Amino acid sequence: MIYGLGTDIVNISRIEKSIGRTPGFAEKVFTREEIVYSSDKARPAQHFAGMFAVKESFIKAFGIGLSAGMRFHDFEVRHLESGEPFIRLSGATQKIFDEKKLGRIFVSISHDTEYAVATVIIEKM
Repeated sequence: MIYGLGTDIVNISRIEKSIGRTPGFAEKVFTREEIVYSSDKARPAQHFAGMFAVKESFIKAFGIGLSAGMRFHDFEVRHLESGEPFIRLSGATQKIFDEKKLGRIFVSISHDTEYAVATVIIEKM
């Protein structure tokens, strides 16, 4: 059974500008592993924007905002060797997720030259 669904679209140049002009923006929103992953790509801003869209989509699907004790670093976008994205939970987010008895998290990311979009579906056990 589906617990929640979230979708977000992000303008890639907006994320690129935020990273370039706002000191600490990347470190506040992304984990060290996410920063390394995106920075190693030919078009880093595209990957940062995709991960930002995933994070926003996860918040929408989970139905609990950052004010509930969650932090951006508590849900990290990772990738399997195949390139398939997934979300790794930790901290308060993991605790709330477990308390709600939630199951799998499905993630899809897509981007083109201007926009990145992501969808997250959370299953209920």
